[in-house]
Amino acid sequence: MVGHSSSAYERELRSLLEGQPDAVRRYAHSLPPTERSEFERLIEQPFLVIRAAGSLGFDLVALRREFAVPLEVKASSEPVIRFSAASGRANAQLELHRKAVERVGLTVLYAYRRVGFRGAEAWRVFVTGKTPESGILRLVCRRLPKVSETPEGNGILRWEEGSPLSRFLYEVRFLMERQAE
Repeated sequence: MVGHSSSAYERELRSLLEGQPDAVRRYAHSLPPTERSEFERLIEQPFLVIRAAGSLGFDLVALRREFAVPLEVKASSEPVIRFSAASGRANAQLELHRKAVERVGLTVLYAYRRVGFRGAEAWRVFVTGKTPESGILRLVCRRLPKVSETPEGNGILRWEEGSPLSRFLYEVRFLMERQAE
């Protein structure tokens, strides 16, 4: 199973990254204080998030000073999403994304929302494609788990292997503050 329709989860991720106070507080209320604080920082330090579905083939593009990343949103109640499901459409999309971003020195992040999950953060982040040669994005990508592959080269997202969204936010903030010094 590739996953649920991700439009509601795409909107959720967008509202979180944009730092919409109600969305941030609703998502973060059950998280431990350290993870909660990373989300609450989004209210003051949001991303500019553009819905890119249809035009670029990505779901969202998140922008901050000197930082840009295309995002693909996936959602499933299952702990694993296999890109070979649904006639391999998700795997073909993965390859198109990789080729598109390599040409411009970016990478694609996959945001995986575990539907119905309770007890920890529901969002996990993965990276795919070549690591950029320089910049904050290179440093962030080196800290993120890669989209796994089968021996046949098909993509797999294993939710438990992903980086929690709060960890990704922390890395971006930390690296951007460090660069500003």
